[in-house]
Amino acid sequence: MSQAKYLSIFSPASRRQRQENFENYWQFTQQHGGELFEEEKDLFKKRSRLRHFQENPVQMKRQLVNPEAFYRNYVEMQDDPESLDRMTLMLTGMYKFARHEWAGIKGAWDSVPSMANSYTVEDKISRVHLAEEFCHVRLFDEMFRTCGLDKVQWVPLGPIKEIIYEQFPRFPEFLMSPPAFVTELMGVTFYCHLARLIDELLAEEPEVRQRLRELLDEITIDEVAHVGQRRNFMGPAGIMISRALVKPFYMLFFDDIPEIKYLFDVNQMIKDGIAFDFNELPNHLIEHSWIPSYCKT
Repeated sequence: MSQAKYLSIFSPASRRQRQENFENYWQFTQQHGGELFEEEKDLFKKRSRLRHFQENPVQMKRQLVNPEAFYRNYVEMQDDPESLDRMTLMLTGMYKFARHEWAGIKGAWDSVPSMANSYTVEDKISRVHLAEEFCHVRLFDEMFRTCGLDKVQWVPLGPIKEIIYEQFPRFPEFLMSPPAFVTELMGVTFYCHLARLIDELLAEEPEVRQRLRELLDEITIDEVAHVGQRRNFMGPAGIMISRALVKPFYMLFFDDIPEIKYLFDVNQMIKDGIAFDFNELPNHLIEHSWIPSYCKT
């Protein structure tokens, strides 16, 4: 049995280690995303990668069973979820997850200092982090187009949720860090389970399966790095709080997406979040992402 290469994301780290890792992450993220186009909320390498997908499109040979069922349910579930096929449920659930991500970054963009007004490495990292998240929305949009869904609209959440997302980035760092970290961890958990579901549901569409996995990998690579980056903001108390938040946050968030319980084992997702240590991730994701030094053996 081979020795594990990585340690738990909840591993302890000194203040000095965390500061060194901020500097290291900043070097990584500049190489990883390339130049920041702040007005467009975009990054040079991410833009080039998306253009590659768009200029070399892949389309499903067999259309969805009922595309109108997707459009009727993707913003808010109108039908009985049990009446929908699993492919449609996967796509509507994927949209709802991405929509929450989009609402969060939209609310945070105006709260985080622009690059010109970022005087610490942490602020610079946060600005690029948000630009990466906007790139993820474009990648999700390309995933829908690959499945023949080219009329997807990114619709704001209800006013109360929008206010919560707008105010959250203004919280003091010690209050914001644990839930922000848990949401990043939840993203990686969801994407890993989603990848397996894509393989299952698109077994007879190998080209589409491969394209969706490539698009999802682009997102997951960033999210794995974001987990380490957000972990870096927290000391012992923050880590203890964040670990305690995994179960209630996962349950609360996934309860808001009706499709999830028909597609995934939420209890297993919670266990995966608590036990997360990078070791189960595919090598090609690890090779292109970033892991804190204190999570390496």
